[in-house]
Amino acid sequence: MKFVFIVQGEGRGHMTQAIALASILEQQGHEVKHILIGKSNRRQLPEFVRKNLKAPIIQFESPNFHTDKKGKSINLFKTITKNILRSNKYIHSLRILDRVIKVDQPDIILNFYDVLAGIYNLFFRPKAAFWTIGHQYLIYHSSFPFAPNSFIQKKLFQFNTSITALGADKLLALSFRDYPKSTHKKLIVIPPVLRSEIHRLTPKEGDYILSYIVNSGYAEEIVLFAQENPEIKIEAFWDRRECEKIYKPQPNITFHQIDDRKFLEKMANCKGLVCTAGFESVCEAMYLGKQVMMIPVTGQYEQACNAIDAQNAHAGLAHHSFDFKLFSDYLDRAKKNDLAFRKWQLQLPKMLEKIIAESNSPSTL
Repeated sequence: MKFVFIVQGEGRGHMTQAIALASILEQQGHEVKHILIGKSNRRQLPEFVRKNLKAPIIQFESPNFHTDKKGKSINLFKTITKNILRSNKYIHSLRILDRVIKVDQPDIILNFYDVLAGIYNLFFRPKAAFWTIGHQYLIYHSSFPFAPNSFIQKKLFQFNTSITALGADKLLALSFRDYPKSTHKKLIVIPPVLRSEIHRLTPKEGDYILSYIVNSGYAEEIVLFAQENPEIKIEAFWDRRECEKIYKPQPNITFHQIDDRKFLEKMANCKGLVCTAGFESVCEAMYLGKQVMMIPVTGQYEQACNAIDAQNAHAGLAHHSFDFKLFSDYLDRAKKNDLAFRKWQLQLPKMLEKIIAESNSPSTL
């Protein structure tokens, strides 16, 4: 089968999923023709993405979240208005997608939660099957735990997710744990897609807490904490371009520029992980048996749901701030993660093989 990937470029999660899934599909004899990745002025394409993807990469302008001045919370008004003002660029992006797909003639277009991909599928009607993949599609499962008291944000999250899946033939919902079979005909719950490197790591418990910061505005909060709690050692990763590769503002805290291998090695040897409530990093920590403190990004309802779902899967605890002292105390009494998540995740290649085989059988054509 021939695939084209369309990947949302916000954060690293969707991109690392694309890297891992491309590798699995190639091992199973399939071909990834192109990987189209959304871009914005706010983020650079990480070098590890270029290094680890064999298929040609094409970037295109795609809608993204916009934060407040401190780079901490999502500003919904700014996000909506700025994306509307850039609509002409997004029309150009749709034409880029169309040109690539017409040349490649894939059997399957796989969308990693990009909004323009769903719009493209609705209006351009490609011949290829259109599948989506991401944790977000669990919202179509009756057992998914929505965060309470945020009616408008919930509806916006559902609306955004529905746009990414316009006309989709399959919704592959990545999950921290197995769910009962859904009544939704297109929904298939599958394990997280993790990079192959993580399977080769041997976890140990070091003397530091690891942190991953999507929005660099949280750095001030972490530095302030480090000043007040010199006994707690912190290693953090960020993407603040103007800083050197290793930045040490306090004796007990070190900031590293994003480096995929270094991050995984640090995770394998940390006491626990503190991060925003994305999906990918939490799954990697769970695979390595590490507890996690999750801080949902303010204004990003999806992360509030992730935090609840991850807690239900025994990943760790959710909190409203980067409180390393609270997390350190929690680690002293928390039980070690069992092997249930690892067993679930290792089922992924066979499940994918079955899904693709069934989609290619004469009864489904």
